[in-house]
Amino acid sequence: MITLREILRCPEKYAGQICIGGWVRTARSGKNVCFIELNDGTSFASAQIVYDPALPFTYEAGLETEPVRTGCAVRVEGELVLTPNAQQAFEIHANALHMLGNCPVDYPMQKKRHSLEYLRTQQTLRPRTNTFAAVFRVRSVVCDAIHNFFQRRGFVYVHTPLLTNADCEGRGEMFQVTTLPLDNIPKTANGAVDFSEDFFKKAALLSGTGQMYGEVFALAFRDIYTFGPTFRSEYSFTARHAAEFWMIEPEMAFCDLEEDMDIAEAMIKHIVRETMERCPLEMEFFNKFIDNGLLERLQNVVDSEFDRITYTEAVALLLQAKVEFQFPVSWGMDLQSEHERYLTETVYRKPIFVTDYPKEIKPFYARENDDGKTVAAVDLLVPGVGEIIGGSQREERFDRMEQRCEALGMDMTRYQWYLDLRRYGGVYHAGYGLGLDRMVMYLTGMGNIRDVAPFPRTAANMEM
Repeated sequence: MITLREILRCPEKYAGQICIGGWVRTARSGKNVCFIELNDGTSFASAQIVYDPALPFTYEAGLETEPVRTGCAVRVEGELVLTPNAQQAFEIHANALHMLGNCPVDYPMQKKRHSLEYLRTQQTLRPRTNTFAAVFRVRSVVCDAIHNFFQRRGFVYVHTPLLTNADCEGRGEMFQVTTLPLDNIPKTANGAVDFSEDFFKKAALLSGTGQMYGEVFALAFRDIYTFGPTFRSEYSFTARHAAEFWMIEPEMAFCDLEEDMDIAEAMIKHIVRETMERCPLEMEFFNKFIDNGLLERLQNVVDSEFDRITYTEAVALLLQAKVEFQFPVSWGMDLQSEHERYLTETVYRKPIFVTDYPKEIKPFYARENDDGKTVAAVDLLVPGVGEIIGGSQREERFDRMEQRCEALGMDMTRYQWYLDLRRYGGVYHAGYGLGLDRMVMYLTGMGNIRDVAPFPRTAANMEM
């Protein structure tokens, strides 16, 4: 069978007899002619099948001889007829129809607009809708664009572990992994969990980032990136938080914060440009039905030079704003989404980097600045979303890193290997993290992370 993707590339090549299979989006029967809108999943666009009402369906063995309905899987043999003056470039006049899979009348995805909330309850079927077909195709293209960006620049792709015994973010928001019986957990004499009876003989966690392991390879290969699933047990119900998500985390040796921002800006522009070029139908759909300012905003990202301001400058701008924020602004606070969006949407009207945050609100590994109050950390803020990238120049000085860990009361036995990177040939280096799911949200205009993850895992929610 030929695919719709191949036909759409050059309909003239396939004019004549063809065979195609797919799922019925709509079926309309008339007295003299019948129509099927068929999609095979290889393209966002569908094909129109035209056939005579007298043309009988044949059925796969064991199927009931029911009429064709939305959701059925069918194989069509017929003639591809070019229609250059019509809205569609071609249609298929069927001379043989074969039912591969029936669909009952109570099929949950009827030809009508369903709410996103309803579609979240139909995770097995929602990829067949226009919205989610577009979302997940864009997600695939974004992943390819990311690999392409780093591979073309000679970065080494590193697989970092999903199981760890280090809280890399230092926030304590991590899932524990164990084989111990939860109804009878073994305890030591002082009442603590006896991990000597566990699988790894020590506490194990699902990794919240591959960054620290990426640093190991950056200090050997210079430029590396990781790209894989990460896990956070932050009990949040916002539209931007998930318990399982994918992260892109480059790490670069002999790289300072300025160069780190250069790479991040080039990567974002590459992803946006590639997605707009390779998914024109999907992006037009999002611009029309999800966010009618989307394409203009994305083009602004590609065309703009991202501004760079310090956290202190950002706070000053927010204090001058004639806006009543829900969260009052003060130096030392972590900027909220409303603050970030005001800066990018009202003040600068384009993406901006905010640098040099107070060290108390950034991870322990960010390099301390000379003022002793701030660190060489950076967030990229974009219109419509706010923060989309977080990064820093890493603290490469052994004594400063050791002092910081001790001041935070960290268990040094878990981080000795990380300190050793500074002890043995340490060098200045930097990196950042981009959440794939948030990037897809930004590119599609979708407002909830549950609608860009194929099978979302969020607080109090794991349907499948």
